[in-house]
Amino acid sequence: MAADEKISPNSNRTSPIKSASIIWDELKKVTWPTRREAARLTILVLIISGVIGAILSLIDMGFAELFKILTEG
Repeated sequence: MAADEKISPNSNRTSPIKSASIIWDELKKVTWPTRREAARLTILVLIISGVIGAILSLIDMGFAELFKILTEG
């Protein structure tokens, strides 16, 4: 930005009411999932999180045992 350019403080601002109206209009355009889709996706996320958690736990236990073996000697 050039040094001689000045930005007025209200150049790009909209009122809070107009902003809320714009947001509400955009939310109306969203394709929301059905309750069944949301439940299915929630269960899928929980299952994947559990599997990843179990894998990371096994890796952690393996590193703990390896560290224990290396420090005992």
